[in-house]
Amino acid sequence: MTHFEGVTAVLFDLDGTLIDSAPDLAAAVDTMRVTRGLPSLPLAHYRPMAGAGARGMLGLAFGLTPENPEFGILREEFFCNYERCMTQNTHIFEGVPEVLTALSEQRLKWGVVTNKSERFTLPLTRSMALFNSASTIVSGDTTPYAKPHPEPLLEAARRMGVPPQHCVYVGDDERDIVAGRAAGMITVAVTYGYLGAQADTTRWGAHATINCVNELLPLLQLAVTA
Repeated sequence: MTHFEGVTAVLFDLDGTLIDSAPDLAAAVDTMRVTRGLPSLPLAHYRPMAGAGARGMLGLAFGLTPENPEFGILREEFFCNYERCMTQNTHIFEGVPEVLTALSEQRLKWGVVTNKSERFTLPLTRSMALFNSASTIVSGDTTPYAKPHPEPLLEAARRMGVPPQHCVYVGDDERDIVAGRAAGMITVAVTYGYLGAQADTTRWGAHATINCVNELLPLLQLAVTA
């Protein structure tokens, strides 16, 4: 088994890695369909693109791309809908609290780097006690860049006072792995998140792949705490 040496901090993507926000994202855009007289679509329709935010949700609901003249107006409507419902059915993935407890008990810092804007990231994470122990939370608009650019990850490392090469970054999208490698971090791809039908994690170049979050601990030579 692969083991990571010298790790002092673990960074995580948010949606699709630590939390399952697909139900609320889907509800926000599906409401838009229903109010326009269109039939409701099931969560399974939206789930694979939940990690792509407004672009993914509006694409699935209306077949829109960002180039469409109506995209900006509908995006803001989606954002307002999401703000109203984003804590209703979002939940933490199984095993995440135990993993974060194990990291804290071993004095490993942990944090979040997401492409979600602060408009949503901050109220969402503040609503969950899980994030009280996070050393840093970096959003998609915290720096001038978003993933796959490495700057958000490098900013998180600076805030934690940890060299990037001593950080692990865990995410469910190829852009997470691209950003992590560009930042000089150890990268872990997860398969339980919002993988689209065409996703092949073996082609992302991650240092390791896990099928559930608990599988991260053996890589760090840690055990799940009771």
